[in-house]
Amino acid sequence: MRAFLASAIGVACTATLVLPTVATAAPAPANTAPPGSTQSLPLVPLVPDGRAAGTAPQGLTERDAKPFSLVGVVWDDAEAELHGTAQVRTRSTETGDWSGWQHLETHNHEHAPDSGTPEREAGNVRGSTAPLWVGASDGVEVRVRPEAPAAERAVALPSGLRLELVDPGDDPPAGTTTTAAEAADGADANADDSAAHAEAADDADDPRTTLLTAEDAAASAVNADLAPLGATEVPALTKAETEEQTFVLGGGKPLIGPRPRIVTRKGWGANEQLRERNFVYTKSVKAAFVHHSATGNNYSCSQADSVLRSIYRYHVKSSGWRDFGYNFAVDKCGNIYEGRAGGVAKPVLGAHTLGFNSRSTGIAVLGSYSKSNPPAAVVNAVARLTAWKLGLYGADPRAKTTLKSGGGNRFKKGTIVKLNVISGHRDGYVTDCPGGRLYSKLDETRDASARLQGR
Repeated sequence: MRAFLASAIGVACTATLVLPTVATAAPAPANTAPPGSTQSLPLVPLVPDGRAAGTAPQGLTERDAKPFSLVGVVWDDAEAELHGTAQVRTRSTETGDWSGWQHLETHNHEHAPDSGTPEREAGNVRGSTAPLWVGASDGVEVRVRPEAPAAERAVALPSGLRLELVDPGDDPPAGTTTTAAEAADGADANADDSAAHAEAADDADDPRTTLLTAEDAAASAVNADLAPLGATEVPALTKAETEEQTFVLGGGKPLIGPRPRIVTRKGWGANEQLRERNFVYTKSVKAAFVHHSATGNNYSCSQADSVLRSIYRYHVKSSGWRDFGYNFAVDKCGNIYEGRAGGVAKPVLGAHTLGFNSRSTGIAVLGSYSKSNPPAAVVNAVARLTAWKLGLYGADPRAKTTLKSGGGNRFKKGTIVKLNVISGHRDGYVTDCPGGRLYSKLDETRDASARLQGR
């Protein structure tokens, strides 16, 4: 059994963080509003022709809107599924042109807090489509159509359908480090790159390291043994350096991959006032579930921060979750990001795989990979992240493990399920996620992750 530095890994089931004395928290200026915004627009029947309630198409006709970059549709009942299609078209603020119709992934409730958890039972969780990144826009049209009725039984749409238009807000102040990472195959290259960025992050003139709100300080302090308070990244370490931070009861060499560079929540500009204050942990990390965000691939890596802030706001303000759903995110250039707050080395309870959020970690690749091949940088990044994260808990990326289902459409609640230590979302739930093209790369990912651990 492995043991780790208690300050890096030790947790409580629910914790309100006590900040170290060196953490000087400062309130945000009174006249500075939290970045970003959400417009929530109720949908209306598009064909008011006397059909049964909820069975007529709903939507909104072409209209102007305040600036936004991400769209999704939500409804009142988190347990209800949207049996139908949801499509949007948007107008670019840059060109003034309207896009063609784009589909929203409607079967999204499998990304959610587990039944019976405080997060699920708080009464805030809503049903939702996957969000779609559309870029800077100021006009929208949406239509939601129910499935064609079978055997004269009309299929009703969920009640309370609303269109959510999310503005991610401005990028963080100068000094951000989230767009410069290269998906290097070796940890040494990552360490050199991270050292340069860490020097910039320590610059006393960087407002993100010299002015922290209490919420910022709390989210940063849980990574205090990995990076300075207020740092925009957790720097990469070589395998030897990573092993020095890990010890094994009774001696022996730890099987752990080199720690990859991870952009912190501070680095991608998370507004810590959006989430619930406390951090919630599970007992261990026995498996990693790989996802795609289904937000589309029409983003540049320089926009990844904005995509993350948009998804975060959609998860919290639109879907009613306590925080960002995934534990980590990876962009198509191979940059790795801290997701749900609580500490990247700790077993933070996420809302990524309905029924299997406990004792697992969730990794979302930004984009849609049902028909598009993931870049090699993505596969390498997921391998590096899992080699380190799973290694902290003694898990072999090529092995199998068992988890108890918390309920879902593939396994009944309480079922003991044998799964790959690195699994795709579809292994725990009937879903297309993480997309067939990404799912087909998981064997390659498992092998690469195990090699990085020295197996």
